[in-house]
Amino acid sequence: MDDAPPFMTGLELNRAYYEEAVRPILEDFAPELAYSAALIGYGSDVLGYDTMISTDHEWGPRLLLFLDETNYATQADEINQRLSAELPPVFRGYSTSFSARNAEGVRLMELATSGVVRHHIDIHTIQGFFTQELGVDPDAPLSAVDWLLMPQQRLLGVTSGAVFHDGLHALVPLRARLAFYPHAVWLYLLAAQWTRISEEEAFVGRCGDVGDDLGSQVIAVRIVRDLMRLCFLMERRYAPYSKWLGSAFAHLECAPSLQPVLHEVLSASDWRDREGRLSAAYEIVAETHNALDLTPPLDTAVSPYFGRPYLTLYTRRFAEALVTAINDPAMRGIIERVGLIGGVDQVADSVDLLTDANLCARLRALYEG
Repeated sequence: MDDAPPFMTGLELNRAYYEEAVRPILEDFAPELAYSAALIGYGSDVLGYDTMISTDHEWGPRLLLFLDETNYATQADEINQRLSAELPPVFRGYSTSFSARNAEGVRLMELATSGVVRHHIDIHTIQGFFTQELGVDPDAPLSAVDWLLMPQQRLLGVTSGAVFHDGLHALVPLRARLAFYPHAVWLYLLAAQWTRISEEEAFVGRCGDVGDDLGSQVIAVRIVRDLMRLCFLMERRYAPYSKWLGSAFAHLECAPSLQPVLHEVLSASDWRDREGRLSAAYEIVAETHNALDLTPPLDTAVSPYFGRPYLTLYTRRFAEALVTAINDPAMRGIIERVGLIGGVDQVADSVDLLTDANLCARLRALYEG
C-alpha cells in the first residue's frame, strides 16, 4: 500500500483487529456461537520476526476462525459473508481487503472498491486445519512415526503466534500437546542430529589438508548449521526454516557463549584455524549435552580422528549414548528398521517437501517398513 502507516507487528495488529473489529461482528451475528480465533500457521508475523518488508505479501489484518464441525457446515458461509459486508475497509491504517491469489499463490493488501471487503479471515475446523498443516489427525493419539513426519517448522508454526479467544476450549490444549516431542522421540532426534555431525566432522581437516579450502569451508558451514539445530533440540524448541534460523538461535540460552564461536568458525582464514574454532564449539555443545543429564557424562575434549591429524569430538559417542537411553518399544523398532536417519527434516531439507504435509506423509513407509 502507498503511504503505509507506522509499522506494528502482525501479532499486535491482529490482536487489536480481532478485539475491535471481528469479535463485535461475531457477537452481533450469533452471541452464543462457540468459536476460537488465532493467528497461527505460516508467516513471519506468526513467529514474531515480521518487519515493514513483510507487509508486501500475506501480511495485514488477518486471522483464523475455528468452528466445530456442525457450525462449520451450517454457518461458515454466512459468517464469511457478514465479515465481508461489515468489516471496516481499513484498520489501523491497513486495508482489510486482499487481492485474489496471484501467480505466486499469495494475497496482497488492496483497498476494497465495491464496499465489500475481500477479507483474509480464514474459517476452519480445528481438525481440518491441523490435519492440513501437519498431515495427522490432531484428535487421534500420535505415534512415534507421526511425530517424525511433522517438520519442526510446521510444528513451530501451529504452536507459535497467539490465540485470541478459545471458546471451543480445544485450541489451547492441542497447542500444549504439540508444544514439543515426547521423550523417546526427543532422544531419537538428538541422536540423529549428533549422527549427522559425526558423518562429516573429520572432513573439515581432510579437505583442507589436500588444498581444498573451499570444500573445507562448505563442510564447516554444514556443521555449524547442524550444531545450531542440535542446540534447538537440546533446549526443547522447534527450529524455524532457514530464513529465521539465525534470528531464533540468538534467543537460545546457549547463544551468548556459542554464537561468537560459530562466527569465528565461518570467518576462519584457513582450515587449521577453522578446525580449532570448531573444536571450541564442540566443547560448548558437548557440555550442554552433559548438563541435560540424559546420559552418563561424556568426554568433551576433541582428539585426532582414528590417528589421523584431524581434530574431532567423535560425536557418534553422543548418539550411541542417547540410543542406549531409549526404552520405548516403538522407537526401538524404528531404530532397528532405519537406524538414526532422524525425522523428516533431518532426512531432507527440500522446501517443497517440508511445506507439504501430503508429501511428508509419503515417507511413512520409510519408517514403518
